[in-house]
Amino acid sequence: MQARLELSRITKRFPGVTANEDVSFSVKPGEIHALLGENGAGKSTLVKIIYGVQRADEGEIRFDGVPVAISSPREARRLGIGMVFQHFSLFEAMTVLENIALGMDDPPKQKTLEAEIRRVLSTYDLPLDPHRDVHTLSVGERQRIEIVRALLTKPKLLIMDEPTSVLTPQEVDKLFGTLRKLAREGCSILYISHKLGEIKSLCESATILRFGKVVANCDPRRETTSAMAERMIGGTLKDLSTREGRRFGAPRFSVSALSMPGDPPFGTALRDIGFDVRAGEIFGVAGVAGNGQNELVSALSGETAARGTVEIDGQPIGGLGVTGRRGLGLSVVPEERNGHAAVPAMSLADNAILSARGAKGLATGGVLRTGAAQAYAAEVISAFSVRATGPKAQASSLSGGNLQKFIMGREIKQDPKVLVVSQPTWGVDAGAAGFIRQAMIDLAAKGTAIVVISQDLDELLELCDRIAVINEGLLSKAMDVKGVSVEEIGLLMGGVHGADHGGDRLAPLPSAQPAEAIGLAHGA
Repeated sequence: MQARLELSRITKRFPGVTANEDVSFSVKPGEIHALLGENGAGKSTLVKIIYGVQRADEGEIRFDGVPVAISSPREARRLGIGMVFQHFSLFEAMTVLENIALGMDDPPKQKTLEAEIRRVLSTYDLPLDPHRDVHTLSVGERQRIEIVRALLTKPKLLIMDEPTSVLTPQEVDKLFGTLRKLAREGCSILYISHKLGEIKSLCESATILRFGKVVANCDPRRETTSAMAERMIGGTLKDLSTREGRRFGAPRFSVSALSMPGDPPFGTALRDIGFDVRAGEIFGVAGVAGNGQNELVSALSGETAARGTVEIDGQPIGGLGVTGRRGLGLSVVPEERNGHAAVPAMSLADNAILSARGAKGLATGGVLRTGAAQAYAAEVISAFSVRATGPKAQASSLSGGNLQKFIMGREIKQDPKVLVVSQPTWGVDAGAAGFIRQAMIDLAAKGTAIVVISQDLDELLELCDRIAVINEGLLSKAMDVKGVSVEEIGLLMGGVHGADHGGDRLAPLPSAQPAEAIGLAHGA
């Protein structure tokens, strides 16, 4: 069978680095093909070349057996190549129909376009109302907009970049059903994901990249996830040491009746959040993006004032700001590493001062101790195997995974009483993710109470002792991870987004009905 897409010796260089080197592989018609690799392995550069965002320096691309020069995304779409990006490009205040029209090269009249959209929605069982405003949609529904926009071009090849990173388990199942239907109809799919369990379930072939080169081709259905991960990193993965049977101390971090309005126009209000985390315990908060996670981190860290009670070891800290809370043993890692957790233009040593100046004595009487800061940054770099030229390296010079390791190390090495971390391994390769998770387990073993907020359900189930779900600013009752049902968590994750506009969700929470009546408790 002639390949739908064939890459031959693709090479792409940037100043000081070769992103892709002699990359060759092919994708057959109707095949779901995985593209795997660590951060920095060259996956993103390669798909940008295929989609016309960048041009290769060397090599050849054949599409349906014909050599092609893909000079732009418009040219890629003309050939029959569609792409659904990890980060959506949508206007919140506009409707589904308007957003789809804006993303098309030559949109037809509104009535014709709406008919085409409804045909695609019906054909692929994608519940969505073309006239709903985007800001009222869940993340899974927003992804459907991008998928529909791609399908309207009737692609022969569809590229999916980390498509399940923000979906509930039920939404993942629905997406996989859509992709399998597309493949049966002859559409080839190039699928990029860090979730190797999903790769095994969905894909029938895989190309593995490391440092820009192809290091393996395999059938994921016949491989273990560990074997694929080890090929990606070029080393052996260590199993997490979870210290089974460890005992917990008294409640160290207590939150009750925490409420705050969401930032207008589309922020999520927190409503009566409550939970306790014991010394030595890891408490997980699951949820689809946009349900109050960022607001919760902001309220816990002291960045935003909120009503309610927050305590460390029984001492109220709710009236304190960020510095005051850190002085009493709270460390926080926000979701956004660039610009929030770290300043890209500053050195690693200077970034260490930002949060560790008190706990590690990096500033005295208003005077910065630059030597101590460089020594602490060097300690973090060594302990967390951060690939950097040294403490004076700019944060912007590090890959996403290495910057995340530095930020996590900067907080963990302060030995906090409480650590609140959002998306600890977001966009991080398997090796770095395992390292970060083990570091959190080791910190908990010392008595730290840890709150992990993550969209990666597998991560939470692997790490945590108890788990709760946040949805539209409400927190569910806490559940013991050992007895929890993934289906139940998935339903709670998507449970109160309007079923009236899609039919695949639970009913909205009535304003007069207590949350506890449907299993959503206000406390832990």
